[in-house]
Amino acid sequence: MLSRFFPPELLTTAQMSEADRLAIATGVPGTILMARAGEAVAKAAARLMAGRAAPSGRIVVYCGPGNNGGDGFVAARHLRGEGFQVSLGLLGARDHLKGDAAWAAEGWQGDILSFDKVPLEDAHLAVVAIFGAGLTRDVEGEAGTAILRLNDWTHRTRKPIVAVDIPSGIDGSTGQVRGVAVEAAQTVTFFRLKPGHLLLPGQIHCGEISLVDIGIPEQVLATIKPQTFANGPALWGPHFPRPHVDGHKYKRGHALVLSGALAHTGAARLAARGALRAGAGLVTVATPTDALPIHAAALTAIMTRVCDSAENLTEILADKRKNVVVMGPGLGVGEATRQLVFTALAQPSHPDEPRAIVLDADALTSFAGEAVKLADAIKASGKAVVLTPHDGEFAQLFASKEGELRDHPQIELLASPSKLDRTRAGAALMGAVLLLKGADTVVADPNGRASINHGAPPWLATAGSGDVLSGIIGGLLAQAMPAFEAASAAAWLHAAAARDFGPGLIAEDIPEHLPRVLRRLLEGDL
Repeated sequence: MLSRFFPPELLTTAQMSEADRLAIATGVPGTILMARAGEAVAKAAARLMAGRAAPSGRIVVYCGPGNNGGDGFVAARHLRGEGFQVSLGLLGARDHLKGDAAWAAEGWQGDILSFDKVPLEDAHLAVVAIFGAGLTRDVEGEAGTAILRLNDWTHRTRKPIVAVDIPSGIDGSTGQVRGVAVEAAQTVTFFRLKPGHLLLPGQIHCGEISLVDIGIPEQVLATIKPQTFANGPALWGPHFPRPHVDGHKYKRGHALVLSGALAHTGAARLAARGALRAGAGLVTVATPTDALPIHAAALTAIMTRVCDSAENLTEILADKRKNVVVMGPGLGVGEATRQLVFTALAQPSHPDEPRAIVLDADALTSFAGEAVKLADAIKASGKAVVLTPHDGEFAQLFASKEGELRDHPQIELLASPSKLDRTRAGAALMGAVLLLKGADTVVADPNGRASINHGAPPWLATAGSGDVLSGIIGGLLAQAMPAFEAASAAAWLHAAAARDFGPGLIAEDIPEHLPRVLRRLLEGDL
């Protein structure tokens, strides 16, 4: 989990290059930025060496031909000055280095080795500065061989690798492995994190992340205008609903959760419980007649209404106080569900009680290959809509059935290896907030704003956890939280509750651990 003190803005590799350029334009020399970066890396390496070896322990540094390698040269110089035995390898020839990297190499007075001559087996720690976040091609040849050797070494010996900026081989904008990538114990990066630090598989390769201020002015962000953010209270905290002493349940909204048939009722109850624990003032499960006894026996604070058809749903939604509809968990795949979705979207909105819709699971799969048809209904509704697919549901929804999406401008991005690009493209096409689930859940709105979740524990991958998430989103929407912020906050709360419980988690545990998380959040302890 990232520190809550990390700033929320994430910069793509192009934006980080622009931040460097703007900093230099304001009078901060590139050599100063490199000097500070390299010194920070050296300090991180020295901390890791404490207790691992004598003060004269051996460190190897792998440098690439660009500015990332320049940071490595500076780090090597500082580490040697601290008394460590340092061996440095360079990809390419020293006289081919340019700009700030050439300046940094001039400060190194030791030998420069080829990668295959670096005495890795004798080392206690490796610093890898071969390629930075701006890598645009697959790693191969001498660099690829060196990375494979480094990964084998750290696996065998349990000795750590410190990555400079991002593990070499990881695309900083997408988190994708470009051929092969370093598996670091710690990554030291600068000014702002990149999406690749949080997106899988980059997140796994980074190890512990340290963010260092190297003197880039904060003002450059006003020019760059980042649209991607690390998910956390710093992003959505000002919009988070806080109970007031003069409040009452109707002010906190009324969430309606649609249930499936008799054999598939559990998912709706999980969603309803999530909505109630997230703060909705009232929650009702709309249930088929045959499932009513099951719900009535299992529910206490959550109410029930019979809903056997789209016509019944129209009658229920005539009550404008029901300001959120959560549909999909256990609802069933097919035409009946499609009609329920169309009905919920078509009901008139009330200016004083705007209604939001959460579509999950079966409500999405029922439109497999017909994303444009669903998108048209969403856009015509004028409602705030949140879609919450996992990767499989996303692929089904955006399958190009009968060429529907073949010529759509988003078609290439919908199949992109970048989860961030896919989520943004889906949100833009659908005219809705889209939450693409996973250990690196991404939330995007139609205008391109996006958040990346981090720190979700592996035990959150359990049956029904997604149903609870859809309910939490509904509970926050019921309290008038904006859709993007509600989806982002729900993903964060969902993961935080799972962490709070620990291993052995099942879906029913998530709502019951929300109160502890909410208390700490509202008291400012998270």
